Amino acid sequence: MKKLVVATLITLTIFGASAQQKIGYISTDELISVMPEAEKADSELKEYQTSLAQQGQDMMTELNNKDSLFVKDSAKLSPSMKEIKKNELISLYQRVQNWNQQAQEMYQQEAQKKITPIKTKALETIRAVAKESGYAYILDNNAVIVGPSGDDILPLVKKKLGIKEAPSAAPKKP
Repeated sequence: MKKLVVATLITLTIFGASAQQKIGYISTDELISVMPEAEKADSELKEYQTSLAQQGQDMMTELNNKDSLFVKDSAKLSPSMKEIKKNELISLYQRVQNWNQQAQEMYQQEAQKKITPIKTKALETIRAVAKESGYAYILDNNAVIVGPSGDDILPLVKKKLGIKEAPSAAPKKP
């Protein structure tokens, strides 16, 4: 009888402790999109993308100008000079061809440099809010299809970051 009482107490303690764990969820994408740092990074990335596009356009203009000049002056050039100019055009053409891929890689690297600190700040704030509010688990509602019900902590994290809550936005439950 004593063993049954002890087993019952242990079972109640285990179930009681697990029932007290709070579960919350948040959309990290939504959080990051409303952070002021993200808006600044987005505008800086757009400027960077524009400058990369301009560099590509400048290279294309240079190629077209040199090509036109070569066609126009090729009759006057010596065979060795023609070969030198032709090789210059080929080299420039290859640079132009590779520019799109190179520019895309440069953009992705720049985006990563800008976005990583924002994501880090968001995750640190989520962890702090979870700890302050007593949440045992915080799930990203973009990754969870089915799960236990929980609280949306996005408003709490926005408050901690000093982001004003939109008046028409109603919190969603997963």
